[in-house]
Amino acid sequence: MRIAIAGGTGTLGRHTADELRGRGHEVRVLSRHSPEYRVDLTTGEGLAEALAGCDTVVDASNSPSPKQAEQILVEGSRRLLAAEEASGVGHHVCVSIVGCDRVPMGYHRSKAQQERVVESGQVPWTVVRATQFHELLAAGFAAVGRARVLPIPRARLQPVACAEVARVVADAVEGGPRRGRVEVTGPETADLRVLARRWRAITGRRALVLPLPLPGALGRALRSGVATSDHPDVRGTVRFDDWLRAQTPAGRADVR
Repeated sequence: MRIAIAGGTGTLGRHTADELRGRGHEVRVLSRHSPEYRVDLTTGEGLAEALAGCDTVVDASNSPSPKQAEQILVEGSRRLLAAEEASGVGHHVCVSIVGCDRVPMGYHRSKAQQERVVESGQVPWTVVRATQFHELLAAGFAAVGRARVLPIPRARLQPVACAEVARVVADAVEGGPRRGRVEVTGPETADLRVLARRWRAITGRRALVLPLPLPGALGRALRSGVATSDHPDVRGTVRFDDWLRAQTPAGRADVR
């Protein structure tokens, strides 16, 4: 099968490309920086050439900032789907976020709107919703922790390894369009502050975890666990602690 991955140089896109190649598929990596299939979702440049002859498109694109989310995720999806329809693509796999329609944040609203664009389009589709990636959590803690302070709000999360999400996306590709959603989560639910303390202990980074009040609808939503799923279609097996230790060979093992 010939598969194009929009956002194929990103965190999930790279894992998905490797997973699909490992299963014997031909993969085209699409992005603004791709050496072979350079495309721009904000303009549609390069899409027609990149999608020619493709059976399936995986949209793992992302936005570098919340301000650009609607332009890339929503309008970009419209351009991508139009190009797919013109090229005869038979399946569109959209990667989204668990609870995006219940988290009152601009980026999540754009993801929910992106899903609606996909669902109303002419190309048969599957939406794969995932919880927060271990990779993005760790990168966020590292970036904020440079000041040796981690201001963290209360939030129930269910982080998952990106490689496990990539396998679910690849399964969706091979399973064909279902015009429905597949949810994939991590194996455990934990408060964001607990995860921050685990990150600090395992990596050996010195940073004070400072409780950050998050009032209003967003705070209530995150504390209530809207970004988690009690009954996902696929539950990953790699815990955040174990994933961190694999990335940090000298990491401590006494974290609970």
